[in-house]
Amino acid sequence: MKSVSSKDTDPKATAAVVVHPTISVDGDTEVLAGLGYKQEFRRNFTPIELFGIAFSIIGLVPSLASVLVFGLPYGGTSAIVWGWAVCGVFLTSIALAIAELGSAAPTSGGLYYWTFKFSSPRWRRLLCWIVGYSNTTGNIAAVASVDWGCAVQITAAASIGSGLTFEATTAQTYGVCCALLLCHVAICSLNPKIIARLQMPYIILNVLLCLVFLIGLPAATPKEFMNDAKFVFGTFQNVTSWNDGWAFLLSFLYALWTIGAFDSTIHISEEARNANVAIPFALIASSVISIIIGWGLNVAMAFCMGTDIENILSSPIGQPMATILFNSFGQKGTLAVWSGIIVVQFALGTSILTASSRQVFAFSRDGGLPLSTVLYKINERTHAPTRCVWFTATVAGLLGLLAFAGSNAIGAVFTLAVVCQYIVYSIPISARFLGGQEVKPGPFELGKLSLPIAIIAVLFMTFFIIVFLFPASPNPGAGDMNYTVVVLGGALLLSIVYYFFPKYGGRYWFTGPVRTLEAEVEVPSRGPSEDEGEKS
Repeated sequence: MKSVSSKDTDPKATAAVVVHPTISVDGDTEVLAGLGYKQEFRRNFTPIELFGIAFSIIGLVPSLASVLVFGLPYGGTSAIVWGWAVCGVFLTSIALAIAELGSAAPTSGGLYYWTFKFSSPRWRRLLCWIVGYSNTTGNIAAVASVDWGCAVQITAAASIGSGLTFEATTAQTYGVCCALLLCHVAICSLNPKIIARLQMPYIILNVLLCLVFLIGLPAATPKEFMNDAKFVFGTFQNVTSWNDGWAFLLSFLYALWTIGAFDSTIHISEEARNANVAIPFALIASSVISIIIGWGLNVAMAFCMGTDIENILSSPIGQPMATILFNSFGQKGTLAVWSGIIVVQFALGTSILTASSRQVFAFSRDGGLPLSTVLYKINERTHAPTRCVWFTATVAGLLGLLAFAGSNAIGAVFTLAVVCQYIVYSIPISARFLGGQEVKPGPFELGKLSLPIAIIAVLFMTFFIIVFLFPASPNPGAGDMNYTVVVLGGALLLSIVYYFFPKYGGRYWFTGPVRTLEAEVEVPSRGPSEDEGEKS
């Protein structure tokens, strides 16, 4: 591996650090110092545990269960099999591009830090601000969507256990979601070493659940629900009002939400050992392994679901995958498998809240959020950013209130998680090649492949940002509109207004990443920036 030189982003101070192939905890601290930050977290996560965070956040089987309702209506088996395969190619390009940046600058701020580092001086503060707020919004949406998905799974289990006589109300499902958020807050407020040690059990649980699904489902499915290869690979069932081509594109949300949160390992980087090597390993390995296994899971499910897609979607169980399992395993078998899905989904929620709270902590450290002075604190007893954990979960709970506006409204939370991710991934990847700044590569680099891979990734993400802003049907009413536009547009508009607000806006005091090496950090003073050259 090559040695790396890193420079502080502060134009008034620079620091160079040589990073060797094997890095001790002290070496990781030096790498972080080269980026301008002092070590505040403890390095609890080994490379395999960092992989565990990424792999458990993907959480294949429970994630597929959560978003199957966004795949089946838009093409049936062809959508979940071929749509997944197409997405897998482009998702790999995104993972490679982000892994390269994570290796070069492993900090919890990640995406907004890279944006500032690589962008031109004229635009770097505004772009850094936009990426920071979009990343915060997307991560909170991810927390909300994961726990909402888990709540739906729990109420589906109650329906199966009652012999399909129980059907949860929106209020009941939301209550379960809030209870899950509180449980995750309690766990994520513990010593992060506990979260790190939980990753190996999480990996084992995920693998076992995949094996149960791949082996048990085909073995248990009655003949009347078994499909042939022609139906699985060659039948397109579009039960929406969109034409087949556009419906197929909308079905991509199924794969893109499942294989996402590429930045989760980045946000844990200040707690990882050998971070600039462990990050690309964890990110790429978790993504590629999940894409391959996920395709196998989709093929197995497609062979075992029967041909009546509309009946699966309208079942009183209220959960498409639970309906498929019920048809194959019966009541008791489904409850056994479904219990495993709920446990793994719960573990997924722990991991995503951990990663999201670290991004809130990093952005608060640099003074980006209105409550930065309150949020930027690590609990002295547990060594966890407890306030950031509570903040993230609280806003996620408020976002979950969209459920009372209808199924499409809560569905927008899932879409929002993907759209925000793609906005914050595209900007720093583009800035790296368009910002005119020198980029010092890390131990993992793509060489001549960097630019073509970046172009493929950014074009794909830009296209699907637009696609996922479309409604579920061509002529939507108030209940069918895509609320992603409302939530994302509102968040971005408020953040930009806050930035340009006269006298007190971020443009007068937000300087981007703040050096924390020499003294305790204070939120930047609300006054005119000293860097006149960066003013618009």
